This record gives sequence, C-alpha cells and structure tokens, in this order.
Amino acid sequence: MKKALSFLLLLFPILSWGCPMEERFIFFPDSTVDVTPRDAGLSFEDVFFTTGDGVRLNGWFVPYQGSKITLLWAHGNAGNISHRVENLKLLHQQVNISVFIFDYRGYGRSGGKVSEEGTYKDATAALQYLRSRADVEPKRIIFFGRSLGAAVAADLAAREDCLALILETPFVSIREMARAAFPLLPIGPLLRTRYDVVEKIAKVRAPLLVLHGDQDEVVPYEQGKKVFAAAVGPKEFYTIRGAHHNDTYIVGGAAYFRALRNFIERAASRLPTG
Repeated sequence: MKKALSFLLLLFPILSWGCPMEERFIFFPDSTVDVTPRDAGLSFEDVFFTTGDGVRLNGWFVPYQGSKITLLWAHGNAGNISHRVENLKLLHQQVNISVFIFDYRGYGRSGGKVSEEGTYKDATAALQYLRSRADVEPKRIIFFGRSLGAAVAADLAAREDCLALILETPFVSIREMARAAFPLLPIGPLLRTRYDVVEKIAKVRAPLLVLHGDQDEVVPYEQGKKVFAAAVGPKEFYTIRGAHHNDTYIVGGAAYFRALRNFIERAASRLPTG
C-alpha cells in the first residue's frame, strides 16, 4: 500500500465526515492502461465480466499451455493491472501457470466506484468468470493477493473453495495499520474501512503461503507474521530477505519464484488423481 495511507491517518478527524472521504485516502486508482501483456511478449485475452451488482469489470487472462493451474490475482491499492505487466510476465514464465488479473471497480477500464465491499464483490465475480471458462479447472484455481489485494483474496478464500491461497505483504487490518503508525492516537475506531485479514484468515482451510519482505516500509513485517499465526489450515511462511513493499519479486529473484512454484506443486499434489 502507498505511503499516502499515513496521510490518511494524519487526517483522522476528517474521517468522521463519512466513508467517501476516507476511501479517497485508501484507494489510488488509475484509469490509464499504459501497456498490455502483448507488450511483454505474452498472448492474452482482454475480457470483460459483470459483478452481481451490475458493475462491468476488465481483466486479462494469460494462458500457459499445458498448465492445469490458474492463478487469480488481486492487486494492491494503487494503479491498475497495466502496472503489473512485468511482474505478470515473470510470474507466468517462472511459475508456469495461467494467470487471470483483474481491475477492481474504478480502476483501469473497470466501471463503478471502488469501496471495500465492492472489491469483495469484484473478486467473487472474477472467480465466477474463471469457473465459467471451459479451459479452467475450478478445483485448480489459486487465489493470490498482494498488499490490499491480500485482504481481498483472504476474504474470497474464507467464502469460496480454492486449491490454495497466497498472500504477499498482508496486513492485519486497516485499523491495525493505523495503530501501528500512530500508537498514541485513537484513530482506529474512526475508520469505517476494515479489511480485517486476521478475522478472515481464521476461516480459511485451504493451504496458505504468506510471503513478506523483512524490510517492508509500508506494511510491517510483524503484521505478516500475525496473519500467518492466525491461520488454522496447512501453512507456510517465506521471508524475502532485504525486500521492501514493492520489490519483493525483484529482490527475491529466482528463489522467490521457486518458493511459489514449490508451494503450488505441493498444493496440487493434495488433489485426488485420476
């Protein structure tokens, strides 16, 4: 998440005016789609799908020939899917799986206005879209969320079946982020946006992988540990040494992608054969 979250916390008296003002300091959508996977040499499908409450969303499906696994990617709070193209390319090529990344309402070419509840509905619609595809096996879908997207993915996994759940740089909750930034100020109770990851993760039974950079300057490393501790199913924690908030896959390099690949292979091995 952006450092601007700290600015939100400094303005906590304003937050009592209402949720719309609060959301302006949590979500940082960008409507300009600068590049596509094609610019990175990837074949992809540019798709649109509709949420249960009628919002039209945009996403990219990047198939990997021969893979039976599909990764459903919920991104962070800033930009849009076009800002993840280079990461998408590396994930697709080094982990060897199909990837579906989508924009929340209000981001990129998706319609509507973003909100916490809206992001949950968007993830549900993205999953329903994937399950409707003939080339996707519903039992082999993995949920992946980074930063704010980790909260979205955790909520989805608490409600829907998945092969596995991967959370990268997750926070405990928005209120916990506020307390960590300003321990002497009673900011948390004023925040209407919750994104309570610890509450949701306790309901997840799918295999879980948590990854966190030990130099994360936005979401404290200890919060990732707390999320991991709250999980009750099969779980693994991977520390990305020297990584900050937005460079995990760069600093982690080959070892980072190997950790993802090995975890996914172990999760897939739990499925019945035949």
